[in-house]
Amino acid sequence: MSNDQPTSGQPPEDDPFLKKPHEPQPPPSGSPYDSAPPPPPYDPGPYGGGQFGGADPLAGMPPLAEPGKRILARLIDFLIISIPLYLISLPWGGAVEMSSNSNGNDNVGDLFAQTYSGHQLIWSLIGLVVYVGYDTYFTHRDGRTLGKRLLKLRVAMLNDGSVPDTGSSFLRAVVLWLPALLCCPCLWWLINIVLMFTDKPYKQGLQDKAAKTVVVTTNN
Repeated sequence: MSNDQPTSGQPPEDDPFLKKPHEPQPPPSGSPYDSAPPPPPYDPGPYGGGQFGGADPLAGMPPLAEPGKRILARLIDFLIISIPLYLISLPWGGAVEMSSNSNGNDNVGDLFAQTYSGHQLIWSLIGLVVYVGYDTYFTHRDGRTLGKRLLKLRVAMLNDGSVPDTGSSFLRAVVLWLPALLCCPCLWWLINIVLMFTDKPYKQGLQDKAAKTVVVTTNN
C-alpha cells in the first residue's frame, strides 16, 4: 500500500475539488470602478444647501435665472404658440373677438363695457389646452421650453435639481396658464413678474411654488 494516501480522511491541500473561501479581488487598474460616480445636478440635500435653515440655501445650485431673461423666454414661448394659433383661427373669424356696447363711440369709458364673446371663450379654451400641453411636454422632456432653450434657462425640481416629472410639469403649466387665459391675465402676469424680482431666496413664481420648482441657468 502506498504511503501517499491521506490517513486522516481529509482531502489533500492541493485537491482541485477542495472549496476554498472566495476572496474578492480588487478591480483591475483603469477599470470604470476606479472613477467616482458623477455628481448629482445639485449637491445632496434639500435646496442644494443642506437642511432647512442652512447658512446658504443656494449652495450647490446653479445660478438662478435672471427675471428679465425669464420674462423674455416666456414672451418667446407665447409668440411661438399664439401666432400660429391666431392664423389657424382666421377662417373661423379669428381668435380675438369682442362685443361692445359702445354704440360706435370709442371713448375710454366705453372700453370697460366691452365683453368677450362666446366665440373667443372657445378659442381661449383651445389655447389653454395648447399652452398647457406645450409647457408640460417641454418641461418634462428636459426642463426647457423653446424660449428657455434659446436663453439657456432650465426648470428644475427645487429639492435636487432633477427634471420635473409629468405631474409636476402639468401642475406648473396649469397654474401658470389657467388664470392667465380664462379670468385675470393682467393681474396674474403682474403677480408673477413681481415675485420673480422679490421672492427670496429662490425667485419663484406662483407656478414654481405650486410645483416646487426653480428656474436656473444652464451652459447649453
